[in-house]
Amino acid sequence: MKKTTIQVAVLAATLLAVFLFCRLMAGNTYIARVTLPDRQLSDEDLRFTDEAPGIVRRGDPDIRNGVLSVPIQPVQPGRTYVDIDDEHGNDIGLLPLDVSPFGTVYDRSSGGFTGDTIALWAFTFFCFAVAIIMFRTYKSMKGPSFYSYGTIYTAGFSLFALLTGVTMLIVTLRHVLDPHNHFSMLSAYSAISSASWQFMAITSPLVILFALAMAISNAALWRHEGFSAKNALGIGISLSLLAGEAVAFVLYSRDVSGSEWQVRLWNTLCNVYATGFAWFECMLLGAIVCGLRAARHTPPLGADYILILGCKFRRDGTLTPLLRGRVEEAIAFWKRQLDTTGKQAVLMPSGGQGKDEPLSEAEAMRRYLCAQGIPEDSIAVEDRSRNTFENMANCRELIAQRGSGTKVVYATTNYHVFRSGVWANLAGLPAEGVGSRTKWWYWPNAFMRECAGLMLNRIPQELLLLAAMLVFFSALSMTLG
Repeated sequence: MKKTTIQVAVLAATLLAVFLFCRLMAGNTYIARVTLPDRQLSDEDLRFTDEAPGIVRRGDPDIRNGVLSVPIQPVQPGRTYVDIDDEHGNDIGLLPLDVSPFGTVYDRSSGGFTGDTIALWAFTFFCFAVAIIMFRTYKSMKGPSFYSYGTIYTAGFSLFALLTGVTMLIVTLRHVLDPHNHFSMLSAYSAISSASWQFMAITSPLVILFALAMAISNAALWRHEGFSAKNALGIGISLSLLAGEAVAFVLYSRDVSGSEWQVRLWNTLCNVYATGFAWFECMLLGAIVCGLRAARHTPPLGADYILILGCKFRRDGTLTPLLRGRVEEAIAFWKRQLDTTGKQAVLMPSGGQGKDEPLSEAEAMRRYLCAQGIPEDSIAVEDRSRNTFENMANCRELIAQRGSGTKVVYATTNYHVFRSGVWANLAGLPAEGVGSRTKWWYWPNAFMRECAGLMLNRIPQELLLLAAMLVFFSALSMTLG
């Protein structure tokens, strides 16, 4: 992820340099445009009056299709108003113009400035390039490095960058084709600041379908296991997604009147809401994509150790279907590797003893392994851990003590593979996971718990990322429209 951040920063700096170069080559001339009330007017009929002479210099005006185009060149920094009248003194229009110390002309009536079209093209290219960089980074994440928060970010926010790029392309083309009548730079600013809302609108069909699918699977879970707070997460997420989309559509469909700043404040509040929801969507999408990829992944053969992550078992010491599935998946991988490569890995059941358990999870799994014909010398027990992180950390210490090989594969349930890999990386144990299957009605709700767990593990970092997005889009909304 650090490499991706550097690439995006270098890309931004490069595009800024290109924009400045193009801006320099294009000169300082800005084309101001005014719609004429009378299409029969000619340039000889117009009179121009500068409120503050010496700030700007005008070129020869041109009238086409009822639109007056006036070349404006900066003379010195300052602010002026150019009043346009016809020969009878009737008001035609007013150009409120600012000139920056760098010679950039800014038109306060339309939001246009010198080189604005170049800037739009540069930002459009930047969005598409960021999407490509993130997607390539996601695709390049393989092996133990795949199990990281950076993979979630690149998977989720590559789509946000792509759809923002599509929005920017439409904005830029509309501005180029009709820069004054229907799509001035003020309209472009509004479209940019509401990029999160555009993302929500485009992805809303997928979000609604996903929410309905989660609700159906959760209803099936209740039918099989009964209602409980733990089994209600899927319904909670479904309702949150549907309510979030509904609130956004209500907010953006309202007509707001008032002063310019009141309207901007309302737009800012709407865009802040959409940004927060878009962040949630991206993180959820990234976690889902990574979780599905991890669940379907089969690690390469050649492992020295095959960890088996424990979970609760029956009071009589027998394994539940969930835990038995993990052990069977580990045995299947162990046998496939032995038959294919001749290499005999060490099976390492991991899990301590809970207060209500007659023995450790690791010992219960060891007994099952022996009953399935696995030789004792191919089993090493880790029976002190209380959670997945300790599973990985304690196994890392045990492997280091044995000093024989470092290639590690862990076996768990399919919905738990990605999060377990993240914990393995945090524990300093490079490993890849293999997942056992579970019932279709159980998988979605359990997987959502894993996604929630991933996010809760990094609340400060996630809040910092969210805050950065909120500040960026709030500043755009308040300053540009």
